Amino acid sequence: MRPITRWGAPVMHRELEDVTVFDDELATLVADMVATMYAAKGVGLAANQVGVDLKVFVFDCPDDDNNQVTGVVCNPVLHLPEGKERNLEDEDEGCLSLPGAFTGCARPDRAHVSGFDESGQPVDFVGDGLLARCLQHETDHLFGTVFGDRLPERARKKLYKQHQDLADNYPDDWPITILVDDPAIER
Repeated sequence: MRPITRWGAPVMHRELEDVTVFDDELATLVADMVATMYAAKGVGLAANQVGVDLKVFVFDCPDDDNNQVTGVVCNPVLHLPEGKERNLEDEDEGCLSLPGAFTGCARPDRAHVSGFDESGQPVDFVGDGLLARCLQHETDHLFGTVFGDRLPERARKKLYKQHQDLADNYPDDWPITILVDDPAIER
C-alpha cells in the first residue's frame, strides 16, 4: 500500500505524463495502486493519488446491472455521449484524495474509455451508472481535474468543510494507518 495524496498537492492539479514503458516497474505500481484502493475501500484510484506522475488508473466497480468490472487503463481516451444520447445523473461523488466528503456532481450516465492495460495491450471499457462515473472521475484525475473543479463555488466550499470536519480520521499516511473514529471505515 501507498499513502494517498490529497487535493492541493501539485501532482493532483496538472496533466500527467503518458505511460511509454510497460515494464515490471509499471506492473508493481499497478499492484500497489490496487492494494491501496482496496485498503481505502475505493472503487478507483489514479496514479497521481499515490504521488506518481503517470496516466494510469485502476478500478473495481459495479455497473447499473450490478456486474463487477475491474481493470487498468493507461493513457485513457474518454468518450462521452453527445446530443440526445447525453443524459446527466446528479449523484453523490467522493474522492479518496479528499476522504470522508461527498456531494452531488452531475455527469453523463454512460462512458467509454479506451487505452492500454499494464502490459501495453489495448483495452476498452463501457459503463453506465457508478461505473460510468468512476471511468470519468479517474480519467479526470490524469488530466489534473478533481471533481471539486466541476462544482459551483458554494458546493465546493461545503465539500471542503465536510472534509475538514473529518480530516483527523485520515492521517497523512492513510490508508496505511487507519484511525477508528470514522464509522464508515470498516476493519
